[in-house]
Amino acid sequence: MRNLILIMGDQLSPNISSLKDADPERDHILMVEVMEEATYAKHHKKKIAFIFSAMRHFAEELRETGFTVRYVKLDAPKNTGSFNGELGRAIKDLSPEKIIVTEPSEYRVLSDVLTWEDRYSVPIDVREDTRFIANKDEFANWAAGRKALRMEYFYREMRRKTNLLIEDGKPVGGKWNYDSENRKPADNDMFMPSPLSFEPDEITRNVLSLVDKQFSDHFGDLDDFWFGATRQDAEKALNHFIETALENFGAYQDAMLIGQKYLYHSVLSLYLNVGLLDPIDICRRAQEAYYEGKAPLNSVEGFIRQIIGWREYIRGIYWLKMPDYEKSNFFDATRALPNFYWTGATDMRCMAEAIGQTKSDAYAHHIQRLMVTGNFALLIGANPHEIHEWYLAVYADAFEWVEMPNTIGMSQFADGGLLGSKPYISSGNYIAKMSNYCGSCKYNVKEKTGENACPFNALYWHFLDRNSDKLRSNPRLGPVYRTWDRMSDEKRKDYIKSANKFLNQL
Repeated sequence: MRNLILIMGDQLSPNISSLKDADPERDHILMVEVMEEATYAKHHKKKIAFIFSAMRHFAEELRETGFTVRYVKLDAPKNTGSFNGELGRAIKDLSPEKIIVTEPSEYRVLSDVLTWEDRYSVPIDVREDTRFIANKDEFANWAAGRKALRMEYFYREMRRKTNLLIEDGKPVGGKWNYDSENRKPADNDMFMPSPLSFEPDEITRNVLSLVDKQFSDHFGDLDDFWFGATRQDAEKALNHFIETALENFGAYQDAMLIGQKYLYHSVLSLYLNVGLLDPIDICRRAQEAYYEGKAPLNSVEGFIRQIIGWREYIRGIYWLKMPDYEKSNFFDATRALPNFYWTGATDMRCMAEAIGQTKSDAYAHHIQRLMVTGNFALLIGANPHEIHEWYLAVYADAFEWVEMPNTIGMSQFADGGLLGSKPYISSGNYIAKMSNYCGSCKYNVKEKTGENACPFNALYWHFLDRNSDKLRSNPRLGPVYRTWDRMSDEKRKDYIKSANKFLNQL
């Protein structure tokens, strides 16, 4: 044979660079399910099932186009459990002239891949992942010499490059960003669409049985599995979102409601991040909806910004700053993550809702992640590496390149402000404004201190007080610290006392 082409679990795209110029007559494809990747973080059962099922379906898609696919299932008798072991076995059995692989999305895997040529004495062709708009060098060039790497400015470059929502060289509507229009609280009386769900086929049912057997001690529920597993499923899910939810996505993207897991969110990131959807195609479809009058500009711009702005920017930060970025801990936070992050058993209704749906569906939307579970972890001084590992494990769309900067940088401010201009923290007031959680919570969001007070209220001031030496000079926090300084000594002591009592219980 000529080439052995290795395709990884998040490279399920027919236009992946490793398949460029591939010859079905002479090249073989290698795909492997390995325990090493399923357990380096203790991934949610539904996440493992989704990825394995999507891989198996993609292998069938490749076979239908004429390729020979060597697919090693997790429970195959000779499965060595690692990329290295399975590649070594394939090389021994097939004697390829060359190994071709698209660069892995995670630093640790790429570091390993770069050792393969010496290890196996076979030429390795590591190709750029061309599914992204900005490559690593382009982002590094943009970042060079900048004091602050703010997403907004990078996003504008991506808009110009893609020509999305651009007319005559200027942003449609006259503004680059309509985020100020996208912060409305929702109401249960509103029509709430649900993401398109899919009945598991035989391949998926076999995977669910495998996961149930092999990963019974992993976090999350496996029942009611509804994710699609094919490119056709992902396309249908995209069409469904555009037709039923995009119109209201913008205005209500920050809202949270009891029992409403999805509101107007697309839940497409899991398909996008494994390669079943193309980012530019998604954005063009959303843009088309705007021009056809099916969705307003604030919704379409906000949706496109998440993909060509935030997603691309986060990837750029990851590759620019790894491997040291993972160790960032600006606040020297060391507290262990509370056990209820794994059980959902807490009297704080907002936390119980966010963690409960995470456990059941391997999903929570970005405000639940940022301003509920992330906000709480930051306020209590949780070790940022622990919360990073939690997010990586529990969400179906979480791969390290996209999850780590979102957690270390945006959520936990552990990078000291490289990514964000201030910590994303709030008292209970923000959650009360953007959700209906507080009305049925054991704690009273209007009480600031004491046994019945919302814990977020005292924890907010406790966080600011204990980190005053690192944050007081932040211009965006100046007004907040002036408010703290104007409080009476007695009131400040009461906040600190209430927060310490709660923290001691953790």
